[in-house]
Amino acid sequence: MTNAVVVGAGPNGLAGAITLARQGVHVTVLEAAATPGGGARSSELTVPGLVHDHCSAVHPLGIGSPFMQTIEGLDWAWPDIDLAHPLDDGSAGLMHRSLTETAQGLGVDGPSWARLFGPLSEDFDLLAGELLQPLLHAPRHPVAMARYGARALLPATRLARRWRTPQARALYGGVAAHLFHPLTSPTSAGLGLMMVASGHRYGWPVARGGSQSITDTLVATLEALGGKVVTGVQVRTLAQLGSPDVVLLDTSPRGAAEILGDALPRRVGRAYRRFRHGPAAFKVDFAIDGHIPWRNEACRRAGTVHLGGDLKEIVHTEAEIHRGRMPEQPFVLVGQQYLADPTRSAGALNPIWAYAHVPHGYPGDATEAVVKQIERFAPGFREQIVATSQRTTEGFSAYNANYVGGDIITGANSPRQLVFRPRVALAPYRTGVPGVFLCSAATPPGAGVHGMCGFNAARSALGHLEGRTRKTAVVRSTQGSHHR
Repeated sequence: MTNAVVVGAGPNGLAGAITLARQGVHVTVLEAAATPGGGARSSELTVPGLVHDHCSAVHPLGIGSPFMQTIEGLDWAWPDIDLAHPLDDGSAGLMHRSLTETAQGLGVDGPSWARLFGPLSEDFDLLAGELLQPLLHAPRHPVAMARYGARALLPATRLARRWRTPQARALYGGVAAHLFHPLTSPTSAGLGLMMVASGHRYGWPVARGGSQSITDTLVATLEALGGKVVTGVQVRTLAQLGSPDVVLLDTSPRGAAEILGDALPRRVGRAYRRFRHGPAAFKVDFAIDGHIPWRNEACRRAGTVHLGGDLKEIVHTEAEIHRGRMPEQPFVLVGQQYLADPTRSAGALNPIWAYAHVPHGYPGDATEAVVKQIERFAPGFREQIVATSQRTTEGFSAYNANYVGGDIITGANSPRQLVFRPRVALAPYRTGVPGVFLCSAATPPGAGVHGMCGFNAARSALGHLEGRTRKTAVVRSTQGSHHR
């Protein structure tokens, strides 16, 4: 039987393992932590009974992922409003799953919003198949890709000029800021386009019971296929793995270089060690009594709330963290997952998930900055806090070795690394070591609980196995002809 070992039980490692197992490969997944999941874990971080997501929380790309759509048992839940972006005057830009409702709420910018995102949301399933893989490929849907690509290559600030109101500009700018890269940079418009289009196609749901439930479902799927996950195993060298036919590494490029050591071709090792990581996250989980007293009433119904002021302020703060400077008012994302999934709460106590964009490796405590940003748009929030739990940039690195310096997206999203990650190569999952493939979010298509990095890497591994089988068959055929 063909055997594979996957190092790392994050969503990509598990996706790769499932893809291999579906083709009859016997798969063992080794995870250093006590529980599988990587960024898709949940637990009681503040007070008993409140369920907090450790990292990933809202899944606009997960629900639309071609791989995740093959997994039975995933249970999604939606809030009344997918996304809100409040401004200092008490107004807010609101994104509903309904394109029509979103456009109506954006006033004079509604028609322009609908003209842009209507076709993209209709094409989303085609785009997902094209974009959630290496960008260097012959597109199967060139019209849809051309419609997206012409705008995705722009800086986000350039695309935002199509809207006149601060609400529409901030709404888009906050989504674009998920890139963790200056919004004045070419190609910075692309992620925002994709995530808004996904929102109008599928919404921005949460996983019922916490993001851990995604991991639990993936593990159950793998086990039903005969695979297994072994936790508490720290892999430091390739020799630890024995001699499997295939190895998938759900690690950072530097982590892969450390495991593979001298077996790694020198040019690949240099590229892996030069791989650039981006700005970081500083996370604060809150247990609060009641609901956040948002000044804007609609924010009280939104699953995700972006706090960063108008577009000009977002552009400034994202540029600052890229330069290594901590802004006084950082961009903050707030998750109110319990609105869609009340099982996460306990009586009148509710869990609040929040993190700020901070510089790579930021050594300080951003808790007060996060609280002040929420207070800015929800006066009285501070008095509702019952308990907090912080995760610093160093804490993120300790929690998940892939999050180098607190970089939760596993790699800077510069134009170069958007196209060539983790290195300049037509086969980005191959490490140069026969049978060993990199499958983390450092590979295409990048971060997000969508499993496509692992799925794509596993397909590359299956191609390797098929090629080896054909080569063996040819050798046997040749040997047989010599004996006849």
